Amino acid sequence: MKNCLTLIVLFVSFHWSGAQQKPADPLAHTFSIVARDANTGEMAVAVQSHWFSVGTVVVWGEAGVGVVATQSFVNQSFGPNGLALMKEGKSPQEAMDVLLTADQGRDFRQLALLDTQGRVATYTGEKCIDHAGHSNGENFSVQANMMLTDGVVAAMEKAWKAHAEMPLAERMVAVLQAAQEAGGDIRGKQSAALLVVKGEATAEPWNARLVDLRVDDHQDPIKELERLLRVHRAYEHMNRGDLYVEKGAMNDAMKEYNAAMNMFPDNLEMQYWTAITLANDGKVEAATAMLQKIYAEDSNWRELTRRLPKVGLLTVTEEDFGSLIME
Repeated sequence: MKNCLTLIVLFVSFHWSGAQQKPADPLAHTFSIVARDANTGEMAVAVQSHWFSVGTVVVWGEAGVGVVATQSFVNQSFGPNGLALMKEGKSPQEAMDVLLTADQGRDFRQLALLDTQGRVATYTGEKCIDHAGHSNGENFSVQANMMLTDGVVAAMEKAWKAHAEMPLAERMVAVLQAAQEAGGDIRGKQSAALLVVKGEATAEPWNARLVDLRVDDHQDPIKELERLLRVHRAYEHMNRGDLYVEKGAMNDAMKEYNAAMNMFPDNLEMQYWTAITLANDGKVEAATAMLQKIYAEDSNWRELTRRLPKVGLLTVTEEDFGSLIME
């Protein structure tokens, strides 16, 4: 059954004859990058377009398999089918050949696939709107169509190579920024997305997506994507802090919480759970001082504190509890 999907995809092509016409598919004229971190094995795809919610159309990925960007006049089936073909064991180029052979609208398509080995395949149809093109190499491919200038693809490749020291997610955003600075989409800006998956499949697929961020409609979607990524990183610190609390490693927990708060010092949520952790660790005076400042901003946090002992999330004496909720 290994070649079942291949046969099905090819079968479709025999039922779609005639000269190619402009397909009635979603427009996602855009720039994107698919890439792999050679050190961690993580794979990612990032995109920006003057089109609503571009991430739900262009961006596809699966841990242990690969990532796909399908754009221009988008054939969305290229995403899940491309991943399925690579999962069968086909190389990105073999998978791409199957997809394009079965697609009568291929001249209007732009497509990039990358697998766990860092192999890539990229296609820009001859009827993609200028400026359109792509460039690829080991562990990356950048592609763009309907760009304001012909320098966007080169700028993306340069940015990818220039930021090798960055974590993969931040590196992807830097590539998008470089594309925009080189002219970007001729129509302007609207949405962006970033997906990072693990290089290896996992028995816990809910943990396989390391970063999954979308900006569906924004005046400056790349800048907003960058902000969301910083928030994501801060909450990674918070989550690690929670795990340390579960293990009773309070010093390590506080280091993580402090790292999160340093990134977003005005975030009341981060401040609040840090204060509750301090209280549970016996540092009631410090916790009370933090909580009083939080309550002054929003009194609902005081009511939340009253509810925590019932579920075991605040374990202090009655006297200390009185201090924590004191008005």
